[in-house]
Amino acid sequence: MPIGLAVDGANRHDMRLVEATLDSIPIERPRVRAYWRQHLCLDKGYDFDAVRALVIEFGYMPHIRARGEEAKQIKQRAGFKARRWVVERTHSWFNRFRYILVRWSKKVQNYLGLLHFVCAIVTFRHAGVLG
Repeated sequence: MPIGLAVDGANRHDMRLVEATLDSIPIERPRVRAYWRQHLCLDKGYDFDAVRALVIEFGYMPHIRARGEEAKQIKQRAGFKARRWVVERTHSWFNRFRYILVRWSKKVQNYLGLLHFVCAIVTFRHAGVLG
């Protein structure tokens, strides 16, 4: 399920938006305890030490797939299937809404409003509230 949103140009790397995305989380998180940390799964586009440090600073335990790790496991183990991460699944859910697939809105506020609406629909569907 989507936890936060950050909008920027297509020529901007994902790792630059991690802090803005984590700052945009609308729900107040519970107090972080050392023995019960919240986990955050990120795809291999975020495989940088700076991102790992930032995620730990926000109190999450990072699960970031290393670049090339999946290809090595496919070669080493017979029958190994690549795991589709939660991030990729959520992007697939977002792609079902054609109007946000390509940004036609000139104003960032309008596009961000549509993204929040899509996040609400995705969250309600995942919770089983909507069909």
